[in-house]
Amino acid sequence: MVYLSSALAILMAIFALFIRMKAAKRPVNAKKIILPPVFMSTGALMFLFPVFRLTAMEVLEAVTVGLLFSILLIKTSNFEIKDDQIFLKRSRAFVIILIGLLIIRIIAKLILSTTIDVGELSGMFFLLAFAMIVPWRVSMFLQYQKLKQSFNNGLK
Repeated sequence: MVYLSSALAILMAIFALFIRMKAAKRPVNAKKIILPPVFMSTGALMFLFPVFRLTAMEVLEAVTVGLLFSILLIKTSNFEIKDDQIFLKRSRAFVIILIGLLIIRIIAKLILSTTIDVGELSGMFFLLAFAMIVPWRVSMFLQYQKLKQSFNNGLK
């Protein structure tokens, strides 16, 4: 089960990289920034089932690691204005960080799966990802709004 979920994580990461590269070719808007964490939040329904429930310490650990990882994503996500529209800047560091995070995730999963139940581990990794994505997207949204406002003020 751990190996299958790791293989799926690798496929999802490759998919995310392609989506990210493709998205950099199109202008961004507030919806494109805000909606991914909203859609991801439905995954929290997993906690309705006892097998996925976590202790307070597991929640704290997962959220703390997610928040720390979000710093890397925040630092490598910047916007630029091209042709009077706002685009996400391409960053080689972002790709390297995503691959690095994936490797860390797989290694951690392999190590932790020997001591933590698969259901609890799944819940922890969901929380880690959510705690990583939400601050990153909030930061992106604030940066986008600031750039949009300064651009609009420059046109007046």
